Amino acid sequence: MIRKSLIQLHLVAALLIIAACEKAPESQAAGEKPAVDVAAELEALYHEFDEEFLALNPIAATFRGDHRFNDEWGPHDFLSDEYAGAKYELNKRYLIRLTEFDPETLERQDRLNYDIFQFDRENAIEREEQGYNDYENLTPVSQFFSVPNFLVLLGSGATVQPFETPQHYDDWIKRSSAFSQHVDLAITKMREGVEVGVVQPQVLMEKTLPQLSAQVVESPEKSAFYGPIKRMPESFPAEDRERITAAYEDHIMSVLVPAYSKLHDYISEEYMEHTRSTVGQVDSPGGKDYYAFMVRETTTTNYTPEEIHEIGKGEAKRIYAEMERVRDEIGFEGTMPEFFEHLRNDPQYFFTTEEDLLQAYEDLRDRIDPTLDKAFNVMAKAPYVVKAVEPFRAESMAAGQYFPGTPDGSRPGIFYANTYDLKARPKWVMEALSLHEANPGHHFQISIAQEVEELPAFRRFGGYTAFVEGWGLYAESLGKDLGHYTDPLQYFGSLHFDIWRANRLVVDTGMHALGWTREDAIEWMSNNSPITDTDVVAEVERYIAIPSQALAYKIGQLKIRELRNKAEEALGDKFDVRAYHDLLLTSGSLPLFVLEAEVDRWIAKRSITE
Repeated sequence: MIRKSLIQLHLVAALLIIAACEKAPESQAAGEKPAVDVAAELEALYHEFDEEFLALNPIAATFRGDHRFNDEWGPHDFLSDEYAGAKYELNKRYLIRLTEFDPETLERQDRLNYDIFQFDRENAIEREEQGYNDYENLTPVSQFFSVPNFLVLLGSGATVQPFETPQHYDDWIKRSSAFSQHVDLAITKMREGVEVGVVQPQVLMEKTLPQLSAQVVESPEKSAFYGPIKRMPESFPAEDRERITAAYEDHIMSVLVPAYSKLHDYISEEYMEHTRSTVGQVDSPGGKDYYAFMVRETTTTNYTPEEIHEIGKGEAKRIYAEMERVRDEIGFEGTMPEFFEHLRNDPQYFFTTEEDLLQAYEDLRDRIDPTLDKAFNVMAKAPYVVKAVEPFRAESMAAGQYFPGTPDGSRPGIFYANTYDLKARPKWVMEALSLHEANPGHHFQISIAQEVEELPAFRRFGGYTAFVEGWGLYAESLGKDLGHYTDPLQYFGSLHFDIWRANRLVVDTGMHALGWTREDAIEWMSNNSPITDTDVVAEVERYIAIPSQALAYKIGQLKIRELRNKAEEALGDKFDVRAYHDLLLTSGSLPLFVLEAEVDRWIAKRSITE
């Protein structure tokens, strides 16, 4: 099927060229490019790339709701040299093809398509040529994100892998059969890492082992992978139900459990003694250069780690002053540390059951959604649901997480609320967290981008952490604009999240570039916000596991707010916040430097036309 599609696309492109040549004037100079529709040719090129990308990354297709490859792991394992080579060749080939076109002939979205596609290919090529993909592959397992954890999310039937037909069930067995090979390759890569000194911090592996052991069950019914069997549609014929159940029980116990057991035992019995007591990338061979690259990649800026560290300190100081003002407004008589302790420990601020917490987020959805038209014209069509973070990963997860739905809404987005340790889930952060993860935050932005069918797939489904997380944090700041944060404590909760993200700039760069210890990071986080001990530890260890990702929130938010302020000042009475938001949301996720250029063009156009 994939080959046929590619042949068809090549034929379409060829026909476009032939048609253009037929219409070209006879006086056309020899060797001059025919007067074809460049935008149409590029659209065909982007589509060809996307087809090849999905064939190489079939799980990405499943995420989109494209079910052509539901039974495939991929032609190469994600850790293999063959996969790295195929990705590199793909990016090089399409970058060469892209440079055959003159971008100066393109207008707005077509020009954005060109610039972003070029940026993506160049960044991917730099990653490979500088050895950063190889570097990451030496530490493929952590407590925060890795294929073993991700596989449980897929196979549990609670996220993107469909389990609606007998074929879907068969697809999953075939896809997940490749996990054994992945584990073998992960162990090989970790052994290579040991040889060159690129290993995970001990504290991360200590948190990873319980996650792996949770999948080593004595009977299939106790496995998270048995979830689809428990929820098997009643409409399945009895013969299929019996066949599928037997196949799943055998697959869990003979394939998946042994693979998790093998990885667990390797880490506990061999790898653990080689882990390091330090936590920063600066303490790992080659880690300093890798982290500097990751800072640029994550933020899509040229900031150095040291510059971001100082930005974080400045933002933390500013937000702390506002938190003191709100404390006084609330009428609390005491110091900020005392106020933090009050918010951490007073029983009135916490739920006593998981069900009540989840219901409260359901109620917030019903309150927030009707207010969105105060700041937005374009609305997300897709719905979202609220679910609890699964127990096996809850201890190491943040307070909330979002999983995208499909563009047609057939699979809703998922707002995961963490119900682990209810004393770490205060009521006074709920409005801000909902605004961030759901509407008008991640669900809203990602869904709208996916629903803009005019954009090529790499813009509808791709993304830049600085834009996506920057938008989520910016969405929190819209609470008052939408009529929320009427309770000063809920507004304080938004400030808490804001300073939390400012603290991330300080802590992430502190550990990975400036030699901070885990304890230094925990102390900074604890002293500068009312974050609970549970969340402090989970957050700091998250930053250790995924260097630079935490920088995206505040850097992205600052840029989105800076550009809004710039537009308000330039346009005065002509400024319409709904139009500004429409511009950002319907353009998909953009690198920040591309976003800035686009907003500048938007300002210039509105200055003339309105």
